[in-house]
Amino acid sequence: MRSFYSKLLYLLFSISAMAQTGHVLQGTGSVNMSMGGASTGQPIDISGALQWNPASISTFDGTILSFDIGLFASSPTLYSTVPEFDNMGQPTGNFFSGVTEDDRGLSPMPALAVVWGKEDSKHTFGASAFGISGFGVTFPENMTNPINMPQPNGFGRIESDYILLQIGFTWAYELNENFSIGLEPTLNYATLELIPNPTANPNGSGYPSTDKATATGFGGQIGVFYDSKTGFKAGLSYKTTQSFSDFEFDNTFSDNSTGTNEFDMDYPAIYSIGLGYSKSDFDIALDYRLVDYENTDGFSTTGWTPTASVSGFGWENMSIVSAGIQYKGIEKLPLRVGYTYSSNPINEDVAFFNIPATAIIKNAFQLGATYEFSDRLNLNAVYHHGDSGGKTSGQILNPAFISGFPPYGAIPGSNVSYDMTTDLFMIGFNYTFKSKQAETNDK
Repeated sequence: MRSFYSKLLYLLFSISAMAQTGHVLQGTGSVNMSMGGASTGQPIDISGALQWNPASISTFDGTILSFDIGLFASSPTLYSTVPEFDNMGQPTGNFFSGVTEDDRGLSPMPALAVVWGKEDSKHTFGASAFGISGFGVTFPENMTNPINMPQPNGFGRIESDYILLQIGFTWAYELNENFSIGLEPTLNYATLELIPNPTANPNGSGYPSTDKATATGFGGQIGVFYDSKTGFKAGLSYKTTQSFSDFEFDNTFSDNSTGTNEFDMDYPAIYSIGLGYSKSDFDIALDYRLVDYENTDGFSTTGWTPTASVSGFGWENMSIVSAGIQYKGIEKLPLRVGYTYSSNPINEDVAFFNIPATAIIKNAFQLGATYEFSDRLNLNAVYHHGDSGGKTSGQILNPAFISGFPPYGAIPGSNVSYDMTTDLFMIGFNYTFKSKQAETNDK
């Protein structure tokens, strides 16, 4: 016996984002992505500045518009092993193992930003619409992989789709020629689909499938930015928890019965510190971020409820290091290289609960370039490749085994694991309508 029980998106455009660092997108737009996401203390472009440190938009002159669109591909793989039992329920010493490849296609990834300020004003303003978060897998039903066998022996087809769009309105103020502060209230819209839905109570036929549920949220970000005017720069920012309404799922079970349930999943608070240095033809950026999953609804709790639903993902806090270098020695063609390191928030005890959210990339590498058509128009591009640096692995869990194998009911001799790679190609442009210097000359 082999059993184990177990849109936005229509404000300005539709998006489908996949994150590389947990479910937090590592960078925003072609330029920021090509710098590894580093921008808190080195604002190379307006999208990165708006995303990671609202105070740093004070360094930009005039009115600037930026738009980027990319195609994202991920290749997660799901592995599982379960022990085989005889008709008396005793282990035979044999094991049943299998592998399932994800069959999800390409996903679009856009970013839209604008920054503006007036001559001789200490105030700078910005607005943005970014896809800042997402995860998703599509593991088809598979009779050769125990985890993907039809319910109730397995979970059958495993599919998830999470997308978060954030709208921000930013204000920065120059305290003096060296220091700026910034404030950004944020509005959020998210969609979530889970097949099967582990947050719902199962019935005799297993866990249900869901429609795509939506939720709205709000939060904010504050930051400070220092520019020595001699090349050294630094920044600090804090993005609050983005508090969301509950996702309300309409569930359909395989026996055609229906039901509803709610699930609360917020977006974590993020602490960022960044350093920058500019000298001659080089711009260097280094950021460190702490993503506070341990105090975020939907991620802070984990385990089975008394009715065998899953209470949360159970993620630990995540550390992210981003670094990038820009070289401007080639006329009209700045070149960039970036690297991002991310710790894994999923420990082996809860790997089973996180099969729908496998977007964990340990190492990410980026190459980017800009072509300067004129003083006003630039074309930007970036290529990204990431890998998980090995498998996230743990035992398969079953609430019926809790009494013998607390706290989550790990099946002895079982294993579930997953790894993945990611690739992204993105292009975009930024256009300066009129700089402060141009305004001065017009007068």
